[in-house]
Amino acid sequence: MSKAVLVDITRCVGCGSCVVACKLWNKLQYRQDAPATGSEAVLAAENWTAVKKVESKKGSEKVWRFVKEQCLHCDEPACASACFSKAIKKTKEGPVVYDEKLCVGCRYCMLACPFSIPKYEWDKTFPRVRKCQMCAGRVAKGEKPACVEVCPAGALTYGKHEEMIKAAKERISGGGYINHIFGEKEAGGTSWLYLSDLPFEQLGFRTNVTTKPLPQYSESILRLTPAVGLGWGAVLTGLYVYNRRRNEIAREEKEKR
Repeated sequence: MSKAVLVDITRCVGCGSCVVACKLWNKLQYRQDAPATGSEAVLAAENWTAVKKVESKKGSEKVWRFVKEQCLHCDEPACASACFSKAIKKTKEGPVVYDEKLCVGCRYCMLACPFSIPKYEWDKTFPRVRKCQMCAGRVAKGEKPACVEVCPAGALTYGKHEEMIKAAKERISGGGYINHIFGEKEAGGTSWLYLSDLPFEQLGFRTNVTTKPLPQYSESILRLTPAVGLGWGAVLTGLYVYNRRRNEIAREEKEKR
């Protein structure tokens, strides 16, 4: 039975407990150049979840909201359909998982993802694609993902997918929320669902995503040939090296002034 997590943005207090639990469970490092909480929080190779502090407006009032970000674990993931080496797959419980032993480094998944979630270990000798695994091992054993387990504010609710949709609709009908469950239809539906009292575009969500399952598009385009993927991977690597060197030169020149 497919599982899902309902994220209630109105209840999140930005404590970062989910970030800590994610790092401890997945043995991820803390990096100063990639903060996982606060206004500058970003998803990164070592940040599989991040809690971003977002300033917005509710009417004429300035308000702050805390938005938890991670892989949305699409019901029909474009990343999996684009991966010709089958390194990414959707489990029956819901998580979209990555097997580094099968990955060839083409980064098709990064191109296919409508939410720009997968990150690449550009600075590693043997780089991997990195993203939230939704604690697939825990989920398979009937346990909650680590981030859900530790949330002290009740902002994260875990259960059967259809029950989370039902719970979200009940909260909306009770008032205080906009009439939109983000993830119910986006990209064909996702295993992470969001509720908010503010329009999602004000909180940085990508709201122009099609409601059709993306494999309908990605399979016809990205599966053409592995050679194309490897060639595009070489292009991306070249661009990264070029930009990194250009930034280093700019930094050195700035230090000399």
